[in-house]
Amino acid sequence: MLIPYFWAEARLQNKLPERQITVRRWGWSDLSQADAQALADQRAQEAMNRILSGESLRRREPKAAYDCADGVPIREEVVSRHGNTVITRNSYGSLCLNAADVFFADVDAEWHPSLRMNLRGCLLMVVTGVAAGVLLKSVLTGFALVIGLPWLTSWIIDRINAKRRSAAEAGEKERALGIIRAFSAAYPLWHLRVYETPAGYRLLAMHEVFGPAEESCQKAFEELNTDKVFMRLCAVQGCFRARVSPKYWRMKYRLPLSLPKSKWPFPEEHVPLRQRWIEAYEKHAPQYASCRFIETLGSRVTHPEAEAVRAVHDEYCQAHADLPLA
Repeated sequence: MLIPYFWAEARLQNKLPERQITVRRWGWSDLSQADAQALADQRAQEAMNRILSGESLRRREPKAAYDCADGVPIREEVVSRHGNTVITRNSYGSLCLNAADVFFADVDAEWHPSLRMNLRGCLLMVVTGVAAGVLLKSVLTGFALVIGLPWLTSWIIDRINAKRRSAAEAGEKERALGIIRAFSAAYPLWHLRVYETPAGYRLLAMHEVFGPAEESCQKAFEELNTDKVFMRLCAVQGCFRARVSPKYWRMKYRLPLSLPKSKWPFPEEHVPLRQRWIEAYEKHAPQYASCRFIETLGSRVTHPEAEAVRAVHDEYCQAHADLPLA
């Protein structure tokens, strides 16, 4: 796992008779900003040389905080380190735990309503309204139907979904727990701690440490129906991740500032606004838990590294507090 403190970006241009080539590459270091810049310059030059030799490479690395290609580490602000565990702050302000070899997996149980307004249905209602207005030779009637039909249909759909939500969400939770308990029954030597999250459940394996790209780890992800993007990220970045502070939009509080959309490392002009946003966020985040511990499954074998990570995770998440989840 590599999550550096220092980041820099290099920009290299080469003017050819027929075109201009511009290449940007990131560099990183745990030692200094100068070391990060030196690596960025080196990577930019290597990319430029390969492009000039005829290779097809992207000219600029993506703005995402973590990239599943080219070996670029997770690009997030490092907030603290606890042994082999690193706490970072992601693009939308939440803290994330990054563990090199302690298994985390989320099992989602979010309900997505099957009854919804789609574009085709909306267009059909608009066409119906226009046709009715033409046939009745009434602009007012046509306008009322064009506006009213989609609104009425949407209102009815919302009411139906609201009535279904409670039972449907409970059903999804039961389904997710069923997957977790079936996994535990199939692998009784696993020591699993189960946490409830706003979107389902989180598992923390306590009995052993894992390499994120190991076959046993990837197989467990598959059987637990873990998100495919998360699986790939763990394997490529060489770490497991778990969000340990609330998502700001789930807190019943409207933050007074807009969150800057830039990514770490932030442009100098965005730093003061970002800092004020974080200060406002951190005043309200302690009123919410990120997950809630609910039960232990399987064996009671505990690896010391997993126990160390558990302690950090549970403290940051407020996993044993009687607080709303966010």
